[in-house]
Amino acid sequence: MLRLYDHRTGRAEPLPGGRGLRVQVLDGAGRRVLVVTDLLRRVAERAGRHVQVVSTSSFPQDDDWSDYNIAPFEVLGAPITDADVQVSAEGGGAGRGALRLTVPRETGKWASADPLSVRLAMLEVPYREPLELTEAKVARATERLGRWRGAVAEWATAPGRPMSREYATEAEAALADDLDSPAALAVLDRLDVDTDVPPGAKLETFIHLDLVLALGLVSAIGSV
Repeated sequence: MLRLYDHRTGRAEPLPGGRGLRVQVLDGAGRRVLVVTDLLRRVAERAGRHVQVVSTSSFPQDDDWSDYNIAPFEVLGAPITDADVQVSAEGGGAGRGALRLTVPRETGKWASADPLSVRLAMLEVPYREPLELTEAKVARATERLGRWRGAVAEWATAPGRPMSREYATEAEAALADDLDSPAALAVLDRLDVDTDVPPGAKLETFIHLDLVLALGLVSAIGSV
């Protein structure tokens, strides 16, 4: 069950029940807010929810959202009154019945960096903590991403095997617990070097989890 930190109670709470989930991105959001919202949507959809993400702004940016694997939001002319979750870069109270997800705006400069390396650098820090994107942080994320992509390309040449349910379940449980993306990424690091898991199983597990993390881990397949 997906739980998110609720400022109203000071602890992680289960999302409202039901098949659908309405998420509203409030004005003034930075790109980190959009990445976290995209992650929330993917995690909730993996859990079987039908997610609608709406915004009152189109958030014009100097590059395409799709470069960061952020799917477009539905842009409305006015805020909705029945959102289940509101996502904002600022604190403050949520609307009636809505859980407020507060994501501090990112700082730093990364204009020339690979967008998916930036996405990874954002996911490496718990979403409720401040984030300064330095050149060193983005460089480390770029190296980590390159290592994973190279491994995935190599595993793709091995015989196929079912994914490792143990590793997949651990990563999914981390993401369901207040979007703990750093813990989920650590699962990938451990799986990468686990010699007891066949390469084909590693491949399937990385692909399965990348459908939520959206880091383009299969982009180097065919290069080995």
